[in-house]
Amino acid sequence: MDDNFSVTLALSKGRILDETLPFLKGMGIQLTDNPDSSRKLVIGTTKPELRIVLVRASDVPTYVQRGAADLGIAGKDVLVEQDGDGLFEPVDLGIARCKMMVAAREDFDYDAAIKKGSRIRVATKYVRSARTHFGQKGVYVDLIKLYGSMELAPIVGLADAIVDLVSSGETLRANKLKPVEEIMPISSRLIISASSLKLKRDTIKPLIDGFRDFSLNKVS
Repeated sequence: MDDNFSVTLALSKGRILDETLPFLKGMGIQLTDNPDSSRKLVIGTTKPELRIVLVRASDVPTYVQRGAADLGIAGKDVLVEQDGDGLFEPVDLGIARCKMMVAAREDFDYDAAIKKGSRIRVATKYVRSARTHFGQKGVYVDLIKLYGSMELAPIVGLADAIVDLVSSGETLRANKLKPVEEIMPISSRLIISASSLKLKRDTIKPLIDGFRDFSLNKVS
């Protein structure tokens, strides 16, 4: 890690980055490069001791756990899937909200398919969450791991249902699918490693407080 920066914040491009920028602005912090037009993966800020690293959403916890970043912002879905071992979640930022849902074809009798002791085929990239959910219901599940185009699986007969994140539900409706069960609400959390909190507390605590204050102001 570059010694010129004492604190590194890991973010993913897209909705999380877009919705995090107002938090930083509220703390008087701006990025020194435009992440939409720059190819840089490491971006400085107007707070000299803070830099941003841009990584895949699923990699944010790993960067923080391994010490390559001190802080990160990640969706609860990612944290549940990766177990978030050794990470603190001091602030629920309330951004990038959606729901993790089970969805199936409009003509599929989901209630009949998940009777206790039954077996169902489910396509998802959220394998841990799906296994836990159906296990608690006493339903045997054949999990099919996919990384994209989840809605296609029930249409072509690959799976009976899918587990995926749902926001507006428009993609489901466009593919004649319907949400049939909510697994959990999802929002993005500020995460931090225990070692960074211990070693860099004086620098990191004001950032945590800033994120918390701004999130509370948003709610109110």
